[in-house]
Amino acid sequence: MDLIERPPGTLVAHPGGSPANVAVALGRLGRSTSLLTQVGTDPYGQLLIEHFRDNGVRLAPGSLLDCPRTSVARTSLSPDGHAEYTFDIAWQAFAPPAVRQVEPDATCLHIGSIAAILEPGSLSIDALINTASRTATITYDPNCRPSLMGDRARVRRRVEGLVTISDIVKVSLDDLAWLYPGQQHSEVAMAWLERGARLVVVTLGADGAWGYTRHRATRVDAVAVEVIDTVGAGDAFMAGLLYACGEANLLGTDKRAELAAIDDAALIDVLQFASRIAAVTCGRRGADPPTLAELVAR
Repeated sequence: MDLIERPPGTLVAHPGGSPANVAVALGRLGRSTSLLTQVGTDPYGQLLIEHFRDNGVRLAPGSLLDCPRTSVARTSLSPDGHAEYTFDIAWQAFAPPAVRQVEPDATCLHIGSIAAILEPGSLSIDALINTASRTATITYDPNCRPSLMGDRARVRRRVEGLVTISDIVKVSLDDLAWLYPGQQHSEVAMAWLERGARLVVVTLGADGAWGYTRHRATRVDAVAVEVIDTVGAGDAFMAGLLYACGEANLLGTDKRAELAAIDDAALIDVLQFASRIAAVTCGRRGADPPTLAELVAR
């Protein structure tokens, strides 16, 4: 749960959590989506379960719904709406059956942020990737949280290991500035492609986004919006990216060659759609992505 500060210092609860935000955004776009997660038996946990249900997100078998408390992120906003976070997080390991099976028709497994780094739960994520990679595209967003993730060199090694087994990686310029101080984002993107990623997308906030494959580098402008806050914007972009790749029939293990060979026109379409989703989210309070009907109306 995101506890977002409002003047004069009050806190307002908004559903959050990076992979959960991606799941909800995909659900609002009409995608069949399930979420392996952990929530407490406290009021925040119940609110989150209702939020998932109301947005078409199923709870995957093996989700832990009886934790002692629900994890929270206290979010403070700068005058331009940029979010800073402090965390109270618990992330347990899952029982083995939860990570040894995925839905047979699943075309994509998305992982990201704290869940992929924080032990012991992150060890379960490794097992889930090993299972899902036989049939599904693996997508990853580092979504770094330095105050919680710890030693930069250790996190960088972990991120690079996950990049190696991922097909699509979305990363923000802020993430790269912390992981690789002083390096150009194009250098990091090319290095990650060499490690095995098929598509690397770098988001630059108001300066747009770059998409990189081994064959091309393509940039799109950001969509103009009056920013309320940036909470969940990266997750909304990630969901838009996945939705658009699905619409282009680029998800699933049998589509890895097509994903790696995506042409400029298709890549621009994918990046522009993701940018539209992120822009709408930036114009709202908290992680509140649009539905497909809202996008059509706009």
